[in-house]
Amino acid sequence: MTSAQGPERRVLGIDPGTATTGYGLVEERKGELKALTSGVIRTSADQSLPVRLQSIYQAVTDLAVEWKPSSAAVEELFFSRNVRTAMSVGQARGVTLLALADSALDVAEYTPLTIKQAVTGYGSADKAQIQEMVRLLLGLKQTPRPDDAADALAIAICHLHSTRLTALSKEAGK
Repeated sequence: MTSAQGPERRVLGIDPGTATTGYGLVEERKGELKALTSGVIRTSADQSLPVRLQSIYQAVTDLAVEWKPSSAAVEELFFSRNVRTAMSVGQARGVTLLALADSALDVAEYTPLTIKQAVTGYGSADKAQIQEMVRLLLGLKQTPRPDDAADALAIAICHLHSTRLTALSKEAGK
């Protein structure tokens, strides 16, 4: 679908994690951003890792089927000092990327710094600043909860801003 402002775009943002994976779907139509849905995929620590990863894979696949995004964006792994946490997040990220690829979606990956800059204009923004900008950019009455859902919406917004800038740069170069 196209408009005077260009094509309608719908992006599924994912903030991967083994216990909690955030998701947020943002649509851009006629230059306006709108949150369509957001939430979290939770898995239980009582389940085996393969079962938890399978749950994440299935839930991400279900989101792609239900909402039919035009593309997806995932936060890149941020290496922390806790190797066990990094490995766990990496595994959740892997099944997320697989689910999105199996859903035939183009997937972009962004660092936390890039996401912060795209949403707030400041690479050292804290969580509260990011969440407030997500609320403002999407015209929401309240900050999206939980944090992982707000982060996923920020990832989707980052992708929409990034692809818009890329398109404008290409037009300017013609």
